[in-house]
Amino acid sequence: MTTRGRFITLEGVDGAGKSTHTVWIADFLRAQGLDVVSTREPGGTPLGEKLRALLLTDAMGLDTETLLMFAARCEHLHQVIEPALARGAWVVCDRYTDATYAYQGGGRGLGAARVATLESWMQAGQPDRTWLFDVPLEVARARLADAREPDRFEREGAAFFERTREAYHARAAADPSRIRIVDSTQSIAQVRAGLEAGLRELLGQSA
Repeated sequence: MTTRGRFITLEGVDGAGKSTHTVWIADFLRAQGLDVVSTREPGGTPLGEKLRALLLTDAMGLDTETLLMFAARCEHLHQVIEPALARGAWVVCDRYTDATYAYQGGGRGLGAARVATLESWMQAGQPDRTWLFDVPLEVARARLADAREPDRFEREGAAFFERTREAYHARAAADPSRIRIVDSTQSIAQVRAGLEAGLRELLGQSA
């Protein structure tokens, strides 16, 4: 019988630095001899990527935005994530449902209850481990200023990102065994040392 794989997600406000470490985590796990699927949300499938393009560029109502996020996630879950886990692969995903609680639930003010209704309808279970990359808002904003042309979410004001960050912290406080906060103001080497310790824990390896 094939052992089910593990599901790892990376979260954080835009500019927190999580994307810097997504490839590194996947490469580290592959070096341990694991089958690894690296993916992202919204996106991860041909349909999901089309929805991502709409979500990042087109103005739309909050309900529409939230439903499209979950539509992309539903396709992603059934076409990519669940099949990979079932065959024993480890899945490393840049954002997942915690992002909807943070961005739509917190940043946009939808609230957690309506997100939870969609979550319970569409998915069963949570990731095995979520790393929440966290920096003060002014640090995140400075990093975004040096990045590419901002998308629709990245153009939001400071208050939006404060609400989003607060919602992320509320999620972490409610589920500390799954969600581990990473101080992303540390050097890349320091962050990766902490990530490696956490990955070895998931792998059942001693420190």
